[in-house]
Amino acid sequence: MPSPEEASTSTAEPTFKSLGLINPLLEALDQLKYKEPTDIQREALPHALEGRDIIGVASTGSGKTAAFALPILQKLWEEPRGLFACVLAPTRELAYQISQQFEALGSAMGVRCAVLVGGMDLIDQAVALAKKPHIIVATPGRLQQHLTETKGFSLRGLKFLVLDEADRLLDLDFGPVIDQILKIIPKERTTYLFSATMTTKVAKLQRASLSNPIRVEVSSKYQTVSTLLQYYLFIPLSQKDVHLIYLANSLASNSIIIFTRTVHDAQRLSIMLRILGFPAVPLHGQLSQSARLGALAKFKSGGRKVLVATDVASRGLDIPSVDIVINFDIPNHSKDYIHRVGRTARAGRSGKSITLVTQYDVELIQRIEEVIEKKMELWPTDKEEIALLRERVNEAGRLAINEMKEQAAGGGGGRKRRVQGGGGRDDRDRDDDEVEAGMPSRKRSKGRR
Repeated sequence: MPSPEEASTSTAEPTFKSLGLINPLLEALDQLKYKEPTDIQREALPHALEGRDIIGVASTGSGKTAAFALPILQKLWEEPRGLFACVLAPTRELAYQISQQFEALGSAMGVRCAVLVGGMDLIDQAVALAKKPHIIVATPGRLQQHLTETKGFSLRGLKFLVLDEADRLLDLDFGPVIDQILKIIPKERTTYLFSATMTTKVAKLQRASLSNPIRVEVSSKYQTVSTLLQYYLFIPLSQKDVHLIYLANSLASNSIIIFTRTVHDAQRLSIMLRILGFPAVPLHGQLSQSARLGALAKFKSGGRKVLVATDVASRGLDIPSVDIVINFDIPNHSKDYIHRVGRTARAGRSGKSITLVTQYDVELIQRIEEVIEKKMELWPTDKEEIALLRERVNEAGRLAINEMKEQAAGGGGGRKRRVQGGGGRDDRDRDDDEVEAGMPSRKRSKGRR
């Protein structure tokens, strides 16, 4: 029989060291204050370090970037060479975030990363590729463009391929581009596929890209964390703006993300908030990449307290210390609601979400409550204060619309005209990498935003 000491050791929670990571990585983890592995890291790392293909089913914020970055960096330490791994991500912001995590975890190894995304200079990216990075993090459209146009660049020596947020990659119609990339990369490689959900599209991609994979799953159902307090406001559609300003006013000391359905409303509300004295910045797919990164940086640093965003900010982005999430518009899909409110109450912290519900949204909110298995509470309001705000808010709304018209008329080009026009096809948010890569636009599936 084992001694009591041996018995207690065998049931102890695994550490990064006991999972088999090398000292340079353990030092980096210690510097980053990663104390112990998350569930997905505990499940995935032993198989990944054995060289197996991995299917990881885990929600955003679960620590999955480190779950695929650590085994790749460990293998790179053992076999130092040129281009080693390629990570495909659905959005530009997520691509930059993944690259930063690779560089932080691989700091002791001098790992070099290149980020290939739309909205940034193609020649600068080609120069970065010429410097022989170890890791490429890319959106699919821009990666395909470099494979076609950048002389001397190929993925022939690739050892690792990672498909991160695979369900979102396929939601954004990147499937045909990914299929083309899979045809030209080495068959002898290790592949990691991470997804929050296993849709039929993701299962098809899994069959096409992975070889005898191990499946690790740490969250089989969508749910919100227990530290999140969820509220709703039931209001007429015509009073959404004034109630939003009322909330921003009463919660002014907090960091707030406001989610909208359209680019038009993200732009309009950010201008309106600014006119009324709130430090707000917009984040959506029709801003330039430098503007998007700048908005994120200002919000993360606390320089701006309010971020008004489309669903481009709902997944993958690690924005610490968000106090409140406000859903100005309710998303059509419950999983998008869960991703949005998951921007707050992260890593054990508490947080609040408030959803504006109009007479047209009752069915959507009931569906969300059914999925999360919780009833939202009514957020208390002061009717007199809201009535006093109405005139100022209406005036700020008119000024915001005029400012957007002036921006569009002032030579803003196609992008600014799209921002100004409310509700048309181009007013919905998505990454434009496939357009920038010269690909024909594709019809959206019904109900997509």
